[in-house]
Amino acid sequence: MSGRKASDFMSTDLVLLATDMDLNHAIDLMVEHDVSGAPVLGAGGALVGILTEKDCFRAVFQANYHRDSVGTVGDHMSAPVEVIQAETEVVAVVEMFHRSPHRRFPVVANGRLVGLLSRRDVLRAVQSLG
Repeated sequence: MSGRKASDFMSTDLVLLATDMDLNHAIDLMVEHDVSGAPVLGAGGALVGILTEKDCFRAVFQANYHRDSVGTVGDHMSAPVEVIQAETEVVAVVEMFHRSPHRRFPVVANGRLVGLLSRRDVLRAVQSLG
């Protein structure tokens, strides 16, 4: 696994959400694109959080309980978000997933979002290496 980086296996075709986006619209996008989590960008395109299925379930439950609207992505996203640097070696990424409950990490380079790395992406990386 030595020498292979997070950027070698990350997904780059991302569903991107905005903090002011209606949560129902975000859920529609996540279902349409078959993703279980999506990065949330703030003003200027900076990564400010991540919205996961678990965040959505919590929001829908709360809205139903209180008979209220679900609100926006910014109301329910997970933040701050833990990230992986694009140059991080795969073995270090395996360790991050092992110690973390997260199923995906945004990948950044020079402080900017460049991709998303899921547990499945990492398993495929390990499988392809041998």
